Parts: sequence; C-alpha cells; structure tokens
Amino acid sequence: MKTNKNVSVSAAASGKNIQNSKPTKKEWLKRMRDNYPFLVMVFPAVAVVFLFNYLPIYGVLIAFQDFMPGDKIFSDTTIWVGFDNFKRFFTDVQFWPLMKNTFLLCIYGFVIGFPLPIIISLMLNALKGKKGAKYFQTIFTAPHFISLVVLVGMLNIFFGRYGLVNNIVANLGGERFSYFLESSAFRPLYILSSNWQDFGWSAIIYIAALSNVDPQQHEAAIVDGASRFQRILYVDIPAIMPMISVMLIMSIGGLMGVGYEKALLMQSDGNLAVSELIATYVYKRGLTGVPDQAYATAIGLFNSIINVVLLIIANTTSKKFSENSLW
Repeated sequence: MKTNKNVSVSAAASGKNIQNSKPTKKEWLKRMRDNYPFLVMVFPAVAVVFLFNYLPIYGVLIAFQDFMPGDKIFSDTTIWVGFDNFKRFFTDVQFWPLMKNTFLLCIYGFVIGFPLPIIISLMLNALKGKKGAKYFQTIFTAPHFISLVVLVGMLNIFFGRYGLVNNIVANLGGERFSYFLESSAFRPLYILSSNWQDFGWSAIIYIAALSNVDPQQHEAAIVDGASRFQRILYVDIPAIMPMISVMLIMSIGGLMGVGYEKALLMQSDGNLAVSELIATYVYKRGLTGVPDQAYATAIGLFNSIINVVLLIIANTTSKKFSENSLW
C-alpha cells in the first residue's frame, strides 16, 4: 500500500510537471493548426473589440491637453495642461447638479431594474406549461429590439400633452399633464420605460442558469413536502446565486455609465434641471456649439474612473463575503 501510494504521488507529480511545462514552438504551431477554425471565428470579435474599445484609449491623452479640433495629439505644438481640465470641471457650477442627476437616475434604475429580471426568470421557470413560458419569454424579450428613437416616440404618443393618457384624463374631466415638460415626470418615465425594454432580455441569462438545476433536487424537495415557493427559495435561488453575484458586480461597475441618447431625446427646457446628465453634458460640450473636446474628454474620463472604482469595490466586497468574484 505504501509503495502504491508513493507511485501515485510520483505519477501525480510528474503529471503536474507535464501540465505546467510550456509547450514547444512545434507543439504551439500544431495547436494553432488544429484549432484554426475556432480562431477564425473569434478573430472578427477580437478585431471589433480592439478597434472600438482599445484603440480609442489613445485619445484619452486629449484630456490633458489644450486641444482644438484639427490638432494632432502628438506634435511639437501640443500644449499639455496637466489636470487643468479636471479642475475646471470640479469647479464648474454644473458639477454637483450633474453628479446628482446621474447618480439618482442610475441608482433608482438599479434598485428597480436589477431584481426585476431575477423575479421574472423565477416566475417563468415556475410555470407548469413550458410552452406558455416560452410565449411569455418572447413577449418580454421583444421590447429590447425597439430602437431608442422609436421608444421615445411611443412615450410621446402615450404620455405627450395630447397623447393617449392625457386624452383619457381630459375626457374624464381631468387636466392635461405635460409629462415631457415637468421635471417630476422625467425620472419615472425614463426608468420604467428602460426597465420595460430590458428586463426580458436581462432575464435570459438567469433562465439559462435555472435550466441547469438538477431536477432531482426539486423531486427530493417535493417528497419532503416543500411548497413551490420553498423550492424557489431553497433550490432555484441558491443555484443561480453565483450568476446573480457576477451580474451584481458588473451592474455596480457600470452604475454611472448611463448613455446620452435616450436622455437627450427626452430632454426639454422644462425638465432640463433633472435630465442634464454627465453623458449629455459631455455630448454637448464635445460635439455641439463651439466644441471643447479636451474638456469633454476629461469629464468622460472622470466618469469612467468612477465606474472602475465602483467595480473594484463591488468585486472586493463580493470576494470577501462570498466565493464569487470576477477576479
């Protein structure tokens, strides 16, 4: 027995050494040749990510320059100003209103939007008729493919001053309410319409995770007398908890990354006090009027740094209190 144990340990050690040994050039070329179909498939995705995510990072240098459209990023005439553009933003009267509007819109959207796909996926998975669940999933997912321009047009048709909702209210003897002109209506319209558009699409990943739950766990729970709610609580939710943790980290990491398109489409003089976000401000300062691209780049870089910090905090916290993390 002792000899067998030593042999096993030696075999394991040798296997470990073989595993850790670096492949030779010949072996590496053979692997590339054997897997070239997969490499060809991956190449377009890698190229797109490189072109649109990594290559533009070079332009971040503009944030530290006195840059005007047409200037070269690197030349003898380049004027480096250090952190002056950042200091200018921090002392801008718009700084705190922009931070407040962006944070409130994102945090409200997160509180409502993050648990919604989880609840929907658990409800769809609990349906006895799988055919009906597929129908509902299709209905819930369809709004994701509506463009933002069409979506805002739909909102105007329903909630405009002479839209469907106001026409019904007026026929019932009430007063018309300008949803697009009142500051109090901007955030509810923005958040609820965004969640309506995306909750079905976001639920797909949880539905996929629930499909991997072992049916024997549910059968054992039924034998023990567990109700459907108890099975969701003690079987389904623990099964998708790692996925929930990862999605939570990613959501927190992109918390301040709200886009400018929808907010800009819904923006009006009446709701400007709450609809002016960091993203819309960057768009206006960098591309409209007299472009100040260096200043706009500095603001965008500052916003990205906030997202990176939030991502690190969320990942560190998740790693400390659970076994799930991105790295």
